[in-house]
Amino acid sequence: MAAFRTRHLCAVAAALVLTVTAPATAATAASGASLREVLFVGNNWEGTADVIKSTGDFAKVGRINVIPDKDARMAEINADPIKWIYFQAIRNGVGEGHDQFVDDMYSTPDGSSVVVSRPSFADVVSINLSTGAINWRFPVSGYRSDHMAVSPDGTRVAVSASTANTVHVLDIDTGKQVGSFATGDKPHENIFTKDGKYIYNMAIGDVNTDLDAPWLDWTKGDRHITVVDATTYKQVKTIDMRDKLDAIGLTDYSDAVRPAVFSPDESKLYFQVSFFNGFFEYDLATDRITRTKTLPKNSATSDDRTTFVNDSRHHGLSMKPDGTKLCVAGTMDDYATVVDRATLQEGPLVTASKPYWATVSGDGKDCVISESGADQVTVIDFATGQKVLSVPVGDHPQRVRLGHVAPDWTGTGS
Repeated sequence: MAAFRTRHLCAVAAALVLTVTAPATAATAASGASLREVLFVGNNWEGTADVIKSTGDFAKVGRINVIPDKDARMAEINADPIKWIYFQAIRNGVGEGHDQFVDDMYSTPDGSSVVVSRPSFADVVSINLSTGAINWRFPVSGYRSDHMAVSPDGTRVAVSASTANTVHVLDIDTGKQVGSFATGDKPHENIFTKDGKYIYNMAIGDVNTDLDAPWLDWTKGDRHITVVDATTYKQVKTIDMRDKLDAIGLTDYSDAVRPAVFSPDESKLYFQVSFFNGFFEYDLATDRITRTKTLPKNSATSDDRTTFVNDSRHHGLSMKPDGTKLCVAGTMDDYATVVDRATLQEGPLVTASKPYWATVSGDGKDCVISESGADQVTVIDFATGQKVLSVPVGDHPQRVRLGHVAPDWTGTGS
């Protein structure tokens, strides 16, 4: 893979700005029997979302244009020098030379709309699934929106404002902010606990510089997990993996927690970190890392950290609903694999082109990964660890989320 040397442009952009004056699952359907369960696949560079069946042959159901207001948004950006600088920095840094039009998405409980975070436009929008029109738009603090999570009851959506070190919590129907909270540097993944009481946010720090050597780790910023009360949005605690890694002798490992997933009883958290080909198991009760899983390296993948996309060697983690298997997207190593949770033994390495996310099929039998380098999603059987099939989608698929649409829905446009 080519080195992504343009990543330092984000740091340059920040300096320029200073001279002139950033498993959650789909909401349960209110009347699930009358709705159709699907998978939403966000095509980040294209500005579309493909909607496919959540089980079976995973055939395409329809497509959504998630940037119907592109002309208006670009006019705003071009009229504001600061917004323009950040827009270009996102394009040439985290976007690898492309605009980022859809990072994350969730459908509303009634299946009438889909809520989408759009990094390059620094906002969250709700799109009517019948008309393709925008219901509401929420500009986030700062200059970039990122990962989201939806509350278990489907009424609220939490979105990371990555350049403002803030998470906004919005009413999913109106787009009105119901709360917000401060995080570490560059908030990324968000997870609601299944009882809806807490929100976990993972701050990953600055992943857009080439200061990637372990001795320069201090330049990456304040990276920790922020846990807040999901009613008051007050901080309950923070978890810093730095001392946990140091305690097991991994002083040169990054403490930037990337994708993460809870065990079914939420006693364990499994998480990936920057630069590492593998994942960790963290015990919440004892506040320590209990197991480390190192996965195979691809001999064709350079160990030069500056070549890893946004510092993530492996990015994508999901768990079979019964808690027996994990599915890992080995992004820079070009494979995905199913890992037995009891033994941590990996299964076959399923060849995949820059897999960027891993989720679970509607029936819980399969892992579904997005192959951002091949513009397809690939289904892997949890039981055998073998590839089942692949489905073509749009340009650079990233997040894949379960959701609902009307039974006869066929799309809102290309």
